[in-house]
Amino acid sequence: MSQTVYLSRQGDTALIEIDNPPVNALSQSVRAGLLDALKQAEADPSIKVIAVMGRGKVFIAGADIKEFGKPPQPPILPDVIATLEQSTKAVIAVLHGVALGGGLEVALGCHYRVALNDTRLGLPEVKLGLLPGAGGTQRLPRLTGLATAADWITRGKLVDAQTALSAGLIDAISDADSAQEAALAVARQWQEGRIALRKTGALPNPRDDSHIIEHARQQLLDECPELYSPFRILEALEASCILPLAEGLTRERELFFQCMDSPQRAGLIHHFFASKAISKVPGAEGPSRITSAVVSGEHSVVKALAGQPLVERSESESPGMKVWLASDDNKIADTPVTVTFLDPDSAQSDVVGDFSLLLIPDSQWAELIDHGAQPGVHQALLNLLKSSGLSIIPTKQRSLYRALKDNTKTSESDRTALETAALSSWEGGLCYRGSDIDVLAIETLGYPKHMGGPHYQATLSK
Repeated sequence: MSQTVYLSRQGDTALIEIDNPPVNALSQSVRAGLLDALKQAEADPSIKVIAVMGRGKVFIAGADIKEFGKPPQPPILPDVIATLEQSTKAVIAVLHGVALGGGLEVALGCHYRVALNDTRLGLPEVKLGLLPGAGGTQRLPRLTGLATAADWITRGKLVDAQTALSAGLIDAISDADSAQEAALAVARQWQEGRIALRKTGALPNPRDDSHIIEHARQQLLDECPELYSPFRILEALEASCILPLAEGLTRERELFFQCMDSPQRAGLIHHFFASKAISKVPGAEGPSRITSAVVSGEHSVVKALAGQPLVERSESESPGMKVWLASDDNKIADTPVTVTFLDPDSAQSDVVGDFSLLLIPDSQWAELIDHGAQPGVHQALLNLLKSSGLSIIPTKQRSLYRALKDNTKTSESDRTALETAALSSWEGGLCYRGSDIDVLAIETLGYPKHMGGPHYQATLSK
């Protein structure tokens, strides 16, 4: 059995635990291990109940995004879920932390769903240009009704346990201290005849009362006509209303692969990874440690950092920071690193100091600009400043934001101009990664997220 899935037994209950840190993503090894554990439990005549749960902080946070765009490796998730649903044993999903995407689809294939109080649930695939491809569009509306399913899936909504219970997505909320405790309690309740189980796929097709699909389609046309996957989601939901489960699943899978082949999916996946990458400064494997910092001036960052560990406030009127550092061998630097707080409209020549921080107007984003090629210090400062609640992009030499703005002032809505500016900024060495430009342009300059970003688009053909 895979080392990411473990099968144990408590009386006549089989406990299948997924252990694939940090979020129990449904990698190939998890899918194979889950299928193997199910077959073992199914073959054991002494087992009456099978409980599926996650170890750690979450149930399952979704598919393994690193596998997107690659040939699928068996077993594929729809086959695993079909095995769950068709089991002759009672199959319980015990949810905690999050149950998202493929993780929620696994739960939908079980015969009963119980969630701990902290659970959040959803099918957010639309945010990556996709649709749920393992039964989400066919099983969810059978539980919640078509209107709720259309709203949640086309918008990628996450809901709490109480909302999920009220909508019919889950069957109960447990106050148990652990998933295993909740699983055993539900197993006892079932064996005592106090609860009923049901196979989601055997429930009646949802009804398109009051033209729900057409109303949802018109809303999408009004709000985001340029997007691809939300409209494919509606096509899959239409299939759930008129086709038997097996045919609906086939139609959903066809639409899933249409989305997978879409340029929008590629652009949104690029943005997803780019957004994660900006928190890391290349070359900062052994970053300096901050021993203390002094902030000064009437500035929003100063106010946000006040009260943070290691941070003191000075009465100086000049806004900025002085930061004392220690290296990995605990040697403390003799002189502090200075950070200047820049006005977004000030001239580049105003920069005085080792680093500067520019708050980007009308956003929660900022640039932390390294003027002296100090990646370890850059990372340490980035970590400290993120505690102020800002989203920060590390850049180099001078402001990347202003370089993009200055080169597109005459045609701010012209994507081609922004793509040209992105290339020149990258060639000028203003950032660590071309994808950093993409995040900045999407989050602060209005470049369409589904296109991936101006640097991504400008280099697609290269």
